Amino acid sequence: MTLPELHLQNEDNEPCPAAHEIQQWVAAALAQSGFDKPAELTLRVVGELEMSELNHRYRGISRATNVLSFSADLPSHLQLPLLGDIVICAPLLEREAREQHKSSTAHWAHLVVHGTLHLLGYDHTEDAEAQAMERLETLALDQLHFSAPYENHGQPRERPASS
Repeated sequence: MTLPELHLQNEDNEPCPAAHEIQQWVAAALAQSGFDKPAELTLRVVGELEMSELNHRYRGISRATNVLSFSADLPSHLQLPLLGDIVICAPLLEREAREQHKSSTAHWAHLVVHGTLHLLGYDHTEDAEAQAMERLETLALDQLHFSAPYENHGQPRERPASS
């Protein structure tokens, strides 16, 4: 598994996993999607205020969300490995992990995989798209030895709120 080039930004020193773990999670998502080219992305770890501002600016929703993805919109003639940016709200992620009775690490892995798949063009607005994306997430997380992310022991399934 080739590791992507990762630029980790965390100026507020929010709690987050090590860069090499994040790279492995991104690589698993890329592998499950069939993406086999060099890849580069930025992962920015933020607090709730910054995430609320980003979510409002780009989605028109005035509250924090757990993950946002911004695909690189490069001209087709440029052959750069840049996939885009993923932004994760660490405090919200930690709260969700507690509420969902899962480890923070498992939730981090899920949101990184989820955000990476968004960078590759996957979405979950339609049921068929959501099923395909969830299948890839589950396969990637299984490869990484994490439980399936949408098994909530009888509770309604919750998809990450990323875009």
